[in-house]
Amino acid sequence: PLHLQKKLTRARLEEMIKDLIDRTMDIVKKALEDAKLSPQDINDIVLVGGSTRIPLVQQRIKEFFGKEPHKGVNPDEVVAVGAAIQAGVLSGEVKEILLVDVTPLSLGVETYGGVMTVLIPRNTPIPYRKCEVFTTAADFQTEVEIHVLQGERPLAKDNKSLGKFYLTGIPPAPRGVPKIEVCFDIDADGILHVTAKDMGTGKEQSIRIQPSSGLTQEEIEKMVKEAEAHAEEDRRKKELIETKNQLDQLTYNLEKIIKENKDKLPEDQVREAQEVIESAKKVIQESENIEEIKSTMDRVLQVSSKIGAHLYETTGKQTGGGKEGGDDVVDAKPVD
Repeated sequence: PLHLQKKLTRARLEEMIKDLIDRTMDIVKKALEDAKLSPQDINDIVLVGGSTRIPLVQQRIKEFFGKEPHKGVNPDEVVAVGAAIQAGVLSGEVKEILLVDVTPLSLGVETYGGVMTVLIPRNTPIPYRKCEVFTTAADFQTEVEIHVLQGERPLAKDNKSLGKFYLTGIPPAPRGVPKIEVCFDIDADGILHVTAKDMGTGKEQSIRIQPSSGLTQEEIEKMVKEAEAHAEEDRRKKELIETKNQLDQLTYNLEKIIKENKDKLPEDQVREAQEVIESAKKVIQESENIEEIKSTMDRVLQVSSKIGAHLYETTGKQTGGGKEGGDDVVDAKPVD
């Protein structure tokens, strides 16, 4: 047999494992971030595994948390004890301890503009159920697509598609009127049941998705790292889409007011509103400049406010609320 005998200094060992410790500390930071905690919120740090005996590991933990790690457990034995307890849980002999699983990635649906709206965040303990109410994006829409996604990126196209289904038979109505309740129900085995229900008619459709959808631990970690690497870029893209969506809704509301009240408005206000509406639609379709979109949004709001004020004054005069004379007006006074 061949043997290798070589002197390895502590400094050389620490140099060799530095990148591994850095990666470990990244995981620690991510765990705190997911739990929405800071290092100061942690009471004790228990080190698990023989490698945590390395002085550099303990030093990095102390520097990060600002306190010494807990020394009350044997880092070698604790792994074996944990495995024995879990074996007892699985065999049914241990009932007072439960190991709770969590969702490895966020789960959600695609919404208007290609955004992923999260219903179950990453690391949520299961079983878990969450429902949210959505609506239609177009007038007289009679069906909606429910696109189920998994991942950490804000845009649907950058996440993993788990499945699609359609809810049909929605009574035609202006956009924003129908109420569609979407429920995510994930059981203890990680099986996801997604249900969409039209709250007006009671019609319902659903889909069943197997746990993890075939993703390996390496693929899950890769998706998380990609989300972190593209965080700033994704934030800008999402802000752009959401700002466009806001402008689109404001433009739709203004156009609806003009259609319903055209005979009650001066021609110059109608003309101005129509010009602003056309300009806004063009910006929504073509612009990628968020400042231009926000500026157009301000313009739509100004015109909407002007038209709203005119309609309010007109209605007040018609009902007698606008008669002249201030003698009947009494200032409100606070009552002790």
